[in-house]
Amino acid sequence: MGKKSRRKAKLRAAARMAQRAPYQPVYQKPASVAAPPARPAVEPRTVAASVQSSASPIQANRYQYVLPELRQIAIIAGALFVILFILALVLH
Repeated sequence: MGKKSRRKAKLRAAARMAQRAPYQPVYQKPASVAAPPARPAVEPRTVAASVQSSASPIQANRYQYVLPELRQIAIIAGALFVILFILALVLH
């Protein structure tokens, strides 16, 4: 019976994502930048579809706490190394 509740939660999450505003890129070109010079017309080539390297909004939402947690772990580890170094100097 647990599958039904998971299925309902998944449907509710999909509905929430559908209601959100579409993803807008953060960086936009300034309007004052001049357009590049026109190139001569050439026949278009067929190019294979490339894989996007940027993270989707869903992935960014899923991993939003990773960087702050890694920063906190690094601060704690650095503090422990400083304490060990001071103890080594004092006890030696």
